[in-house]
Amino acid sequence: MSTYRVAQVTAPDGTFELAEREVPQPGFGQVRIAVEACGICHSDALFVSGALPGVSFPEVPGHEIAGHVEELGQGVLERGWQVGDRVAVGWFGGSCGHCTPCREGDFMVCPNLTVPGWAYDGGFAEKVIAPADALARIPVGLAASDAGPMACAGVTTFNGLRRSSAGPGDLVAVLGLGGLGHLGVQYAVAMGFETVGIARGPEKADLAKQLGAHHYIDSTSGTPVAEALQSLGGAKAVLATAGNSDAITATVDGLAPRGELVVIGADTVPLGINPAQLLMSGRVVRGHPAGTSQDVEDTMAFSALHGIRPMTEHAPLEHAGEAYQKMLAGKARFRMVLTDH
Repeated sequence: MSTYRVAQVTAPDGTFELAEREVPQPGFGQVRIAVEACGICHSDALFVSGALPGVSFPEVPGHEIAGHVEELGQGVLERGWQVGDRVAVGWFGGSCGHCTPCREGDFMVCPNLTVPGWAYDGGFAEKVIAPADALARIPVGLAASDAGPMACAGVTTFNGLRRSSAGPGDLVAVLGLGGLGHLGVQYAVAMGFETVGIARGPEKADLAKQLGAHHYIDSTSGTPVAEALQSLGGAKAVLATAGNSDAITATVDGLAPRGELVVIGADTVPLGINPAQLLMSGRVVRGHPAGTSQDVEDTMAFSALHGIRPMTEHAPLEHAGEAYQKMLAGKARFRMVLTDH
């Protein structure tokens, strides 16, 4: 019997333990992936804690997966995939194909969306079974440890920016310079935006400059963030990567007329926005989910073209618990990645 290892928790907020399982065979329309790297996202805490409906234990999280196709299920070869193909799988882990959003081509908001670590075992493992429609091809020259985080953190920021109302030369601000924001600034600069980094503390100014930002706003300086943005002309778009509703709310009055607040940082506290802030200037507030497998592929291709990479720290699978706790404590700089070496 052939086996593989997973890092799992057996109860909500439990400690990670290694377990061996029998190697599964992919079903129709599925592939088995040999995992080479898996990023650790803050959203993994929703699964580890059992906070989402339908999470079952033992739980194997991980939705920033990169590796290579090890075995094909029936019907996959006809879709153009072969054994050995380098692939990534992100938050988009497959859609149903028959609901109204899917029939309209809007697969990302499929109500039956399958997320690795939620609908099926995620990438804190040596192998993963995933549906073929979740696969994104990794371009030549992009390491698995870089591709994994791009399947969630990367695509979320990349898509949030490219689908915003901003155009080249417009002032665009990225709120937060963490796991999402440090990629968001790089993408904003490469897309031709006049880029503003917003974070807490003067010490982040050097990081913002290193990432390519044209301006930096220290949210603790005493000058309101909105006022600082308006002094630069007002932001056509703010990409809010920080998971803090107060910090997100503080940017709204910094938007230019018809400016757009794109929220990708998760918080359960309501935003403190009143209708008057939106009405007179025609401002827009919208949430933005991650992206389909094609979006992930686009993100990785753009990243390879422009030399954009996540800043990562690596850990082996047997240290998944320590790496996860480092992420939870906010001490990762900037993405913890489990690797096979």
